[in-house]
Amino acid sequence: MGKDAQFDGETMVEVWRSPAPPPPPSLVSPDAASLMLEQSSDTLSSPTSVLGDITINKVEWEGVGGLESLQLQALKKVASQGVLWKHPTEAKSLVFTLHHGGDVEADGNCLFTASQRAMRLRESPLEVRLRTVKRFLIEFEACIVDQQIINDMISHLYAPDVTTGWGVHVVQDVKLLARKADREALDASIEELVQVGVSRDSAAESIMKDHCIPVADGESWAKYMSLSGSYNDEYDIITLQYTEEGLLGVDENREGRAAAFGDDIAIQCLASEYEREIFVVQAHGTDAMVDSSNCLFFLPHRPSQQVQVCHPPVFLFMKGTGWCSAGADHYEPIMAYSASHLPQETAAFVL
Repeated sequence: MGKDAQFDGETMVEVWRSPAPPPPPSLVSPDAASLMLEQSSDTLSSPTSVLGDITINKVEWEGVGGLESLQLQALKKVASQGVLWKHPTEAKSLVFTLHHGGDVEADGNCLFTASQRAMRLRESPLEVRLRTVKRFLIEFEACIVDQQIINDMISHLYAPDVTTGWGVHVVQDVKLLARKADREALDASIEELVQVGVSRDSAAESIMKDHCIPVADGESWAKYMSLSGSYNDEYDIITLQYTEEGLLGVDENREGRAAAFGDDIAIQCLASEYEREIFVVQAHGTDAMVDSSNCLFFLPHRPSQQVQVCHPPVFLFMKGTGWCSAGADHYEPIMAYSASHLPQETAAFVL
């Protein structure tokens, strides 16, 4: 079918393996609650809203769109009564009131944008993303985490066996990485198949599976999670979508704007990198079939065992639309303010 297309060789993520200078201080100004963690008293309380020259607007929960009355009632409770956080290894505790930190763009970078805002960081969301990937590679290659368990988890998420799993899923996605430098050659090969009568999607599926990197292990996950949808990314994300009947479609991401959505692995690495516990807050509505006293959930993500918790926790908001969306990808920041005036006994939740 004509001249064979040429593809550049695969490269490793060497940038993460070279020694790097210590990162600059990440907080805009000293976090008073963080400093209090070093004290010996059993009960800690101090403002955490000192933001230096950066202003982050606190949004009352009534101003957040799409909330049902059940969800709003629960969220207003954590804003007024607070939540009680206990240090995981020391006899220290703080009450935090929780407030919405404003909308973030749904561009695939929301986990890192929301985390940057919730932690009041000087770094950009892209820098937060890349530090997260670097932390993952450090722990993965040092076997701080079980490599086989992580590889299996990644394969299940991004390279599933599409011959199974249809009792749970309606659509399954397979993620591939195409080098930007290879896109012209890939397009030429796809077009050759189209010219002999193969449908565009089937041709793209065949060529992409043959020449792209599947996101199926720790090494490929690091490449994938580094992608922010910018022109400077080394790879483009290709998504093959399947139903039980077969191929549904191919998102070729021809403009290279797709970013890797943060997942549970990324959140755990964020927790380790920034030495904090991260709580994903889910507010389920009536479609989740929960009673009025149990619509708010705090899903903990803790640093690896080798990392000491040195700072107050981070809270990220993920609004559920039923149990099927418990793994939804859009995160928004929650601004946590320590509340020394609130009694710990009346906190809305104990974490």
